Amino acid sequence: MTEEQMMVRDTVRNFAETEVAPGAAERDEHEIYPADLIKKLADLGFLGVTVPEEFGGSGLDMISYSIIIEELARADASCSIIVSVNNSLVCYPLEVFGSPEQKERFLKPLAAGKWVGAFALSEPESGSDAGAMKCSAVRDGDHYVLNGVKNFITTGSHADIIIVFTMTDPSKGSRGTTAFLVDTKRAGFSVGKKEKKLGIRSSDTVQIMLNDYKTDVSERLGEEGSGFKIALTTLNSGRIGVASQALGIAQASLDESIKYSAERRQFGKPIGSFQATRYKIARMAMEIEAGRLLIYKACANKDRHEPFIKEAAMAKLFCSEVAVRSSLEAVQIHGGYGYIKEYPVERFMRDSKITTIYEGTNEVMHMIIAEQLMGRAE
Repeated sequence: MTEEQMMVRDTVRNFAETEVAPGAAERDEHEIYPADLIKKLADLGFLGVTVPEEFGGSGLDMISYSIIIEELARADASCSIIVSVNNSLVCYPLEVFGSPEQKERFLKPLAAGKWVGAFALSEPESGSDAGAMKCSAVRDGDHYVLNGVKNFITTGSHADIIIVFTMTDPSKGSRGTTAFLVDTKRAGFSVGKKEKKLGIRSSDTVQIMLNDYKTDVSERLGEEGSGFKIALTTLNSGRIGVASQALGIAQASLDESIKYSAERRQFGKPIGSFQATRYKIARMAMEIEAGRLLIYKACANKDRHEPFIKEAAMAKLFCSEVAVRSSLEAVQIHGGYGYIKEYPVERFMRDSKITTIYEGTNEVMHMIIAEQLMGRAE
């Protein structure tokens, strides 16, 4: 790590340990959105990590961003995904596809943490097959009228701005999709049900609804019909954030396993002295280190403006699987105590699973990696 990256790590680790971790279990139990923490993270510059300073961001590199998400996830995966979404799925596409006016109007307050953003692609009948979306946008002069429902929207009930993907020309399939910057305070926008989830329970996940929502052409992100390209570009980058979140969960599982195996005694010895426990810990550590290097390779490629789609997909696929395996092993090492809420490993286990699903399921990651290596199958 560079000196700057180490400084970032130390800053976020101290914040995570002193501010985030102490209330993580309570927030999880009662599904409490960490609004105060998000404000403090904004003050630290963590809601626009890689955004240039001229647009309100911190202007840091991708490895620093990965470090921030990993350290937050070690303390609370819910908190980390809120930060990841604002950075990866909102600020990044605005930086890449936004007009100068949009960067001034939307990116600056989002990167500075004055606003919080969300990303709305999935629908009740459209998940991995994003080209099958039904949410529509019909042009009416200098405006569009949006109608439809979006599912599983992280931070949806707290967001100020949501990037919403719509169908503007159904006859063109995925090439007929268009993205818009939706103001959640405007008439025609509403929040539907809040989902009851297995994990990341203090990160709200909601359904949002658009009912004759009127938006100006200036609030369209990119050109009409470019929505699918914007979504894919955004998700390709966003997977680095999810991989980093998964890595943080895995690292937390390892940390707790080492600590517990040194304290828990059976047959007159710490369980950490038994070969079965030591092998579990060794393998966890090995896989976590391998995952971290996969992430850093993707980060380095992206910072150098080199291809990173395959590397990001590999990192997301591998690290999410490592998170699930590590959290399961942590529960096993803790035995019966691992199954109760007195110890945080049961939360790690619940939180880990979503990393294999969102921002592209792991089945889709296999497809992307193979396509990058072999070309698209006919």
